[in-house]
Amino acid sequence: MGKRDQVLGSKGHDKASVCVLDASTYVGFWIVQKLLFRGYTVRAAVQNNGEGIIRKKIMDLAQTDDRLQTFRVDVLDYQSIVEASKGCCALFCCLDNPDGYHDVNVDYEVMGAINVVEACAHTASIEKIVFSSSLTAAIWRENIFSQKDVDERTWSDQEYCTKKKLWYALAKTLSEKAAWALAMDRMLDMVSINAGLVLGPAIVQQNSAVTMAYLQGAAQMYENGVLAFVDVNFLADVHIRAFEDKSTTGRYLCFNQIVSNEEEALKLAENLSPLITLPPRYKCKDSEAEAYAEKLRSKKLNKLLIEGTAAF
Repeated sequence: MGKRDQVLGSKGHDKASVCVLDASTYVGFWIVQKLLFRGYTVRAAVQNNGEGIIRKKIMDLAQTDDRLQTFRVDVLDYQSIVEASKGCCALFCCLDNPDGYHDVNVDYEVMGAINVVEACAHTASIEKIVFSSSLTAAIWRENIFSQKDVDERTWSDQEYCTKKKLWYALAKTLSEKAAWALAMDRMLDMVSINAGLVLGPAIVQQNSAVTMAYLQGAAQMYENGVLAFVDVNFLADVHIRAFEDKSTTGRYLCFNQIVSNEEEALKLAENLSPLITLPPRYKCKDSEAEAYAEKLRSKKLNKLLIEGTAAF
């Protein structure tokens, strides 16, 4: 009998138990909802500093769905992670700081990632970690303008991120690298989903600080063909697909569209209003306005989705 068979829900549900940490992040909550819809039993691990509106949604949902259990965790408290993930066959690691990113809190996310992976290594039932990362962990370097392609092999340069004060990118780069190093050392099966700027319902109200942190350096991203966004509904599906498909390995760049011209940039700004403001009566220039070459490549993810279309 496999591990997944051993950790089926105790009330006869036909799918395994999984853990989402931190379930109170914007992406984490969408993954929780998708997992429940697909029949999984979910342990939602929530931090005290998580997004307040989302925390309340999780607590309300737990009152009506007996397949959802909630756990209070602190990512700096290793034992609390062990307790939350006990009996689960997979852990979805979605770490974000709802208060934004600064030089003083970069290490917090790095230590959290290390504790999550270490806890998984000491949880016998865990078969796979799906680590939610960011495109910003792949795109930033001194010579970004001269690079033709950016794909899963590419990493952001941490010295460049520090010099330019790109604290979100630095946190995502260092935490993902730390997670990979430990996962390989502990011989854990892990995949990472490196997402573009996340868009979705109530994104401005429920994920404002993280959104603005991602957009630090947005003009340079745009001009170098690496500003991209992803719909949260699609992103959550990709996370689950990466868990369910046993062939998945390594990193996957995940985005729906690259913003490469002024019209697309304007639409993005309108979607994020009032976080992003435009001058009054601002309009796009004519159709001859400059378009920037797209450099991001997602062939690896496309291959996974094409082969697994029936799962969606």
